[in-house]
Amino acid sequence: MSTEEELQEHAEHAHNPFDKRVAASMAIIAAGLAVVSVLGHYFNTEELMAQQRASDQWSYYQAKSIRRYESGSFADILAAVKAPEAAQKYKANAAKYDADMKEINEKAADLEHERDLHHHRALRLDVGEVFLEIAIVLASLAILSKRYFLWWVGLISGIAGAVIAASTAMI
Repeated sequence: MSTEEELQEHAEHAHNPFDKRVAASMAIIAAGLAVVSVLGHYFNTEELMAQQRASDQWSYYQAKSIRRYESGSFADILAAVKAPEAAQKYKANAAKYDADMKEINEKAADLEHERDLHHHRALRLDVGEVFLEIAIVLASLAILSKRYFLWWVGLISGIAGAVIAASTAMI
């Protein structure tokens, strides 16, 4: 094939409306993929942060539990040696620790709920990301093979990925 014939063939391919449409749809899907990917990373990070805050709360709960046990034990010892006034002080401390532990428990449970919410959002975004990536691959194959079927399947995959990712807002 001569150089002139090769240039003519490339010029025909450049003007092919199929290639332009598929390339344009790939660009739109790639932009959507970028947004979904960044949001997925954001929610993964938020999930980890919420887990860390919940772990901190549970550690605080455990510390209060130890203090409560120590106050209760010391109150029992003081009651046994007939020091009721001092024992009363430690019983009051134990009651205060019980109230603190209840509040800490509720806060830790709320943080775990927040973590779970971020996890579900990140998971949906990850699944949406997979469908968008498949859409780009199928569109690339459509350009190479000049098959409309691959392009349509790619578009369907892209739409499915966008819908799955958008459903994150409903959680």
